[in-house]
Amino acid sequence: MNAKDREEGKARGEKPRITTLLVDIGGVLLTNGWDHHARRRAADEFNIDYDDLNDRHNMTFDSYERGQIGLDVYLRRVVFSRQRPFTPQDFKKFMFAQSRPLDGMRDFLANLKQRHGLRVTAVSNEGRELMDYRIRTFELHDLIDAFVASCYVGYRKPDFGIFQLALDIAQASPKHTAYIDDRPMFAEVACELGIWGIHHESEQATARQLAELGLKS
Repeated sequence: MNAKDREEGKARGEKPRITTLLVDIGGVLLTNGWDHHARRRAADEFNIDYDDLNDRHNMTFDSYERGQIGLDVYLRRVVFSRQRPFTPQDFKKFMFAQSRPLDGMRDFLANLKQRHGLRVTAVSNEGRELMDYRIRTFELHDLIDAFVASCYVGYRKPDFGIFQLALDIAQASPKHTAYIDDRPMFAEVACELGIWGIHHESEQATARQLAELGLKS
C-alpha cells in the first residue's frame, strides 16, 4: 500500500484489519549484524586494511547472505586470504559481539502482539551463523513466530520472493499485513506488493504509524 493509497483510504475513514506483522531484525530489534560500521571497527581492532576487507566483503557477502556459503568460507575469502596473527575464532567472537538489542522495540512489539493477537514473522537479510546466534542469544523466538531469513530461503531483500514467501508462511493477505524496516527502500518494496510498509525511524514514529492502522499500544 503506497502513501497515496494510504492517505486516500484515511480520508474515506477506512482502516485495514492488520493480522500480521513482518519485521526486520537489524535496525529494528537489534543492531545490524555485520554492516560497514562493524567492519570498520573490525579493521581497527585487528589492524586490517579496511578497503581490502570491504572490497572482498562486497564481492562475496551476497553468497553468504543467500546461504550459498558458510561463515568459514566467507572469512577465508575476506579475512584469512593471508596469514594473520589471530584466529578465525577470534574474529568470529568479535563479529558476534557486534549484535546488541535496541532499546524499547522488543517490548513494544511483544505488547502489541499480545494485545491484538498478531502473527509476527521476521524478514531479514543475514548469514546463517549470525542469524542463528542472534535468534538464540536474544531469544527472538519468544517474540517471532517464523524466521524468513535470506540464509534459510535463498531470497534476499529487495527480492519480491522473500516477501511473498513470508506472506505464504504466515498465510496472510498483503492488505492485512504491515512490514517494519529501517531501510526506506525495503519498506517501499513491501508496499509494491500491497503490504503496509513502515519506515522505522524511532519507536515513537513507528507506534504512530501502527496506531493509524488500528494497532494502538
